[in-house]
Amino acid sequence: MSLVKRPLFNPDGDIDIRQRRMIGGNTTNLNDFNNMKYQWVSGWYRQAMNNFWIPEEINLAQDTKDYPKLSVEERTAYDKILSFLVFLDSIQTANLPNVSEYVTANEVNLCLNIQTFQEAVHSQSYSYMLDTICSPEQRTDILYQWKTDEHLLKRNTFIGNCYNEFQENKDFFRFMKVLIANYILEGIYFYSGFMFFYNLARNGKMPGSAQEIRYINRDENTHLWLFKNIILELKKEEPEMFTPDKIQVYAEMMKEGVRQEIEWGKYVIGDKIPGLTSKMVEDYIMYLGNLRWMNLEFEPLYPGYDKEPEDMAWVSAYSNANMVKTDFFEARSTAYAKASALEDDL
Repeated sequence: MSLVKRPLFNPDGDIDIRQRRMIGGNTTNLNDFNNMKYQWVSGWYRQAMNNFWIPEEINLAQDTKDYPKLSVEERTAYDKILSFLVFLDSIQTANLPNVSEYVTANEVNLCLNIQTFQEAVHSQSYSYMLDTICSPEQRTDILYQWKTDEHLLKRNTFIGNCYNEFQENKDFFRFMKVLIANYILEGIYFYSGFMFFYNLARNGKMPGSAQEIRYINRDENTHLWLFKNIILELKKEEPEMFTPDKIQVYAEMMKEGVRQEIEWGKYVIGDKIPGLTSKMVEDYIMYLGNLRWMNLEFEPLYPGYDKEPEDMAWVSAYSNANMVKTDFFEARSTAYAKASALEDDL
């Protein structure tokens, strides 16, 4: 099947939702909230809208005091992880429109548009953190460490090359690889960083930074859920994209993502940060790799890693965005009544 951009103006498009397809449909681009083929979108959309937040609502006053007192290893990890996270959310903001222009289910495109906005907010939040805790010179150095640190550059190259390959040759298989790369990025690539910030918080350090990350983590869970559902719908609609040889390519991508995240965790966290060890990072990322792959309805990749490691159960607790009040409406709930509409893939 060839890959064709959806037209912007298409008066001859189908209005019968039974004819709607994720890719390759004949869409009118009309956003009709009462007629959705993919019913899961309704819950996702409302959850994402309820999750609205702004970075400046979080008080970083304590962080400005804590940052200079961090150990050399903690401060180095903080800087490098922020540099990596800034890159991830920035490339997502730039790339998501390249995905949506081929999606012909208008309700799903609404979700992708919200995700693009949220990725921009995440980038802003990292800038806010850096602007608050360090000098302009330090800020610039941290933001662009991914260009000079060979470990950071290697990590970014894997996903970046996948996105670039699709830009150079826009066929359906490369499009599928972009979807899988998005799923890996949202579901694997952030988590060594997330656990580092939560570990600082449970040791009484950088509470504002951890709260920023909680909000981001909550958003990324919805993004992960979105791409999981897009991929599962395509498994039904486009079985030729899920032949054994293609599934093996996707599996190798997942394994490479897990391998790189473990390698990154050992480099940036290792056994140098109180409360974390390289073994804890490795076990948790392998568990996540299994969880993500099994949520696509495939068999586990790593036997013996089917349960969350007991010594990492605190990650789930610290990822709860309601743990800390903010300055914005103080006791404002961040989960809202619709939170139960989505399963938490963390």
